[in-house]
Amino acid sequence: MSVAGALFMRELRLAHRVGGGASVGIVFFLILVTIVPFAIGPDLNLLARIGPAVLWIAALLATLLGLDRLFQSDMEDGSLDVLRTADLPLEVVVAVKCLAHWTATCLPLALAAPLFGLMLALDGPAMLGMAATLLAGTPALTFLGAIGAALTVSLRRGGLLMAVLILPMTIPVLIFGVSAAQAASGGTVPFYAPFLILLALSLAALALAPFAAAAALRAMSE
Repeated sequence: MSVAGALFMRELRLAHRVGGGASVGIVFFLILVTIVPFAIGPDLNLLARIGPAVLWIAALLATLLGLDRLFQSDMEDGSLDVLRTADLPLEVVVAVKCLAHWTATCLPLALAAPLFGLMLALDGPAMLGMAATLLAGTPALTFLGAIGAALTVSLRRGGLLMAVLILPMTIPVLIFGVSAAQAASGGTVPFYAPFLILLALSLAALALAPFAAAAALRAMSE
């Protein structure tokens, strides 16, 4: 556990040192949320209806910003070979790196979502529901993204290919995340039904994605 904790702190420091950490994701998130009202117009009812979908798409794109470097920087400086031969299983290494990425990138987005919801005319329950769904669903985005990052680790500028591989797998997360966020503001669907499915998707990704990403990393090294 001490080795995993040291790796977690190392990844957090690298995330804040390379690319600005959470600030880049929040600024990107803010830009997307700011552009939408100008494109849609001043219709507050329309903005409130599409607000959860806009915030979820913005969170997905902001999450993808640093995922292409999740393993690539370690491969370039030789750290990945050290981690592969360490006493810590490679699956645990992948899980720790994903948790550090989520803490540095996705957690600030979820906490800032209620503030950005004001720009999309969301009411109080909708903003709280939006934050809850992002906290529940963004781990699935991060762990699914780790699979694409592992598959493209040997490719320079593989970010576009990684996005093409990941985006189809994120569709169920987006569907149930938006459904739960809309239900929080008084939709026809009960809030807990899509929210619990969203939690199940994150737990399934947490359980399965480290093994898939570790297998891809081992295959790339052979």
